[in-house]
Amino acid sequence: MSEFVFGDEGVNRKRRVSVVVPVFRNSETVEETCLRILKVHAQSFPHLDVEVVFVDDGSNDGSWDALQRVRAEHPQYVSLVKLSRNFGQVNAILAGYESARGDAVITISADLQDPVSLMAEMVAQWEQGQEIVIAHRASRDDDAAATVFSRIAYGFARRANPRIPVGGFDYLLLSRRATDVLRSFHGRHRFFQGDVLWLGLPTTFIPYTRERRRHGKSGWTFAKKFKYFTDLILDSSYLPIRMMSALGLLTASGGLLYALVIVAAWFQHQTPFSGWAPIMVVLLFVGGLIMMMLGVIGEYQWRIYDEVKRRPLYIIERQLLATDPCGSPLSSLAIGSNLQ
Repeated sequence: MSEFVFGDEGVNRKRRVSVVVPVFRNSETVEETCLRILKVHAQSFPHLDVEVVFVDDGSNDGSWDALQRVRAEHPQYVSLVKLSRNFGQVNAILAGYESARGDAVITISADLQDPVSLMAEMVAQWEQGQEIVIAHRASRDDDAAATVFSRIAYGFARRANPRIPVGGFDYLLLSRRATDVLRSFHGRHRFFQGDVLWLGLPTTFIPYTRERRRHGKSGWTFAKKFKYFTDLILDSSYLPIRMMSALGLLTASGGLLYALVIVAAWFQHQTPFSGWAPIMVVLLFVGGLIMMMLGVIGEYQWRIYDEVKRRPLYIIERQLLATDPCGSPLSSLAIGSNLQ
């Protein structure tokens, strides 16, 4: 693969690797993250240009001020995107993809838990023709609760797509083609990892060990984990609908069996189940089952309604590009363009 490509105006330029870093309350680690990325670039692929796109996803801990200091130190490499509020990690990544100008785009977290040195191998795989390079967690130094929750969630995901790694992934490289196609997808409640593998482009996997967080506190709360788990199930699998059908069939079969027992007992002048207890158990069980199914249907209906409103996935309040020495704010809010 050539080290040079023709730009939009036909100018021969070096190929570029963009590194998109979503930031949420990472004021203590953004500077170190940037330094590690630039060091790996200088040591492993200096024949390529690099840009680092930090996306502040509504942080309230001084992350934006820290990012501005980082950009002041490395103005030729660092671009900043500030979202108007917290839109979630996936939407922050998509906002970074919109600003990234590289021929390949790497996504990495800003918490220093993922080895930045792995970028060298990811870029090498891309130069050999791979369009998607996924760094997946072969093992992770997380607490027991997080590990169990992760394995349950991705166990469901693997039923829909067996290629999804057991520990999931959010550290990856996409070619420009893969990035553009992924940005064209619609949907507010999406399972990002499933979308990446759905592309079907040449893909390779690199295992690594995720380190324990050493700075700050994770913003990945239980509520966000539950929301992501729900998106994973409803967006990537027909399992909820099939389970409702199976439970309905099972309940109907149980009711038929119960009726046969009562009829058989009647012919023998017996009363198989006396009192209110059996009736209440059946009523509570069936009522709970119906309410659960209505809840699943209601979740689907809410998602349809939320999609119909056609709100943007994110709003960019401020954007400072590496090529913009003035760093002036946008004249107006930029709307997430990948929601049509």
